[in-house]
Amino acid sequence: MARYVVSTKEEQLEMLRAIGMESLDDLYRDVPEEAKAKSFDIPSGMSEMEVRAFMESLAEKNTRFKKIFRGAGAYRHYIPSIVKSVVNKEEFVTAYTPYQAEISQGVLQSIFEYQTQMCELTGLDVSNASVYDGAVAAAEAIMMAVDRRKNRAVVSGAVNPEMLEVIKTYCESRDVDLVITGTSDGKTDMEELKASVGADTACVLIQSPNFFGLIEDVEDAVAIAHESKAKFILSSNPIAMAYLKNAGEYDADICVMEGQPLGLDVAFGGPYLGIMTCREALMRKLPGRIVGQTADHDGKRAFVLTLQAREQHIRREKASSNICSNEALCAMTASVYLAAMGRNGLVQAAKNSMSHAHYLASRLLELPGFSMRYGGEFFHEFLIDAPVAPKVIEDKLREKGILSGLEVDGGILFCTTEMNTKADIDELVEIIKEVL
Repeated sequence: MARYVVSTKEEQLEMLRAIGMESLDDLYRDVPEEAKAKSFDIPSGMSEMEVRAFMESLAEKNTRFKKIFRGAGAYRHYIPSIVKSVVNKEEFVTAYTPYQAEISQGVLQSIFEYQTQMCELTGLDVSNASVYDGAVAAAEAIMMAVDRRKNRAVVSGAVNPEMLEVIKTYCESRDVDLVITGTSDGKTDMEELKASVGADTACVLIQSPNFFGLIEDVEDAVAIAHESKAKFILSSNPIAMAYLKNAGEYDADICVMEGQPLGLDVAFGGPYLGIMTCREALMRKLPGRIVGQTADHDGKRAFVLTLQAREQHIRREKASSNICSNEALCAMTASVYLAAMGRNGLVQAAKNSMSHAHYLASRLLELPGFSMRYGGEFFHEFLIDAPVAPKVIEDKLREKGILSGLEVDGGILFCTTEMNTKADIDELVEIIKEVL
């Protein structure tokens, strides 16, 4: 077993200078000062009990909302108790990368089962299990599609802005020509999309439901992409995909999603799970880990890691992907959640989320001065304009222990899931009436 030897100060400085920096602080120079963690300044000599009490006093300063009407990429769904009971078992929590297949059969099987579920959910042929979050999955999907002949990626302007920032970072570092299309009534402008796609276009990426909650005209986008022999990438929501058309039915080449709605807590933004599935023809370009099923020396069912040729630890600087860490615990969480919910349970969660959103929209439209920003069909999020500043409504709801929707371009992006009951929605509307 290799020993771990920490790098010296001189070696650290040499590595920093190789990337044009002088100190570790330079690595975080783009992070705003107000976002950087401050020292807790814990006095020395405190006992464990005293430190715990001190940390709990700090935690009490956080605001925990019992009723949440915000989504925008992170969603509060009900998590059956069996999910955490299973995934918190010691043998799963402590397991890391299962390189030694002969002693990692349990972890490998869990990844294999997860991959199978993702293929069933999306309707595509192959899944991996190592991508950090949905935004990274979208960027990695673009890298799967581009090559020396086709180096242009066309992305809808209606995708989640945070996802778009990650895509920009990837494309800038890989010298990929990124084109971001405009929107029309909250959805992708199909005329502009068609004008942006040409012979040099490697892929088209559309999010549906998009950032504004609207269901996109995916069939039209797929036709535009395939007409120019470009790959089509669908970014979606796994709960929505249980009820709406899946990626396979849309004839997508690659599907990417944020797996957080599948049993993962909102948890201050992570760790989350990037879902990636694709057609069999693209299998060898899929980044991260793929677990395959085989037979051992005795002819018994067995599992192995396979198709890792793109990874950093094998091809180093020649690799087209640097995905290397293991997302198996988050993937297992999603897998156990899906097993606990079952097909019918997942569909019911999707139906309830959507019906609650439409009920909330109808109630808000009863109030004077409220109007829907866009007119298209939506899943469980919608952007609405109010006669007062969104922050006024947000502050009033906060006083009542309710997290309002996200302020977007002067409107409010509301979201509901199965967790928002009719009584919760009616209470929210009554509080907004007080504001008016």
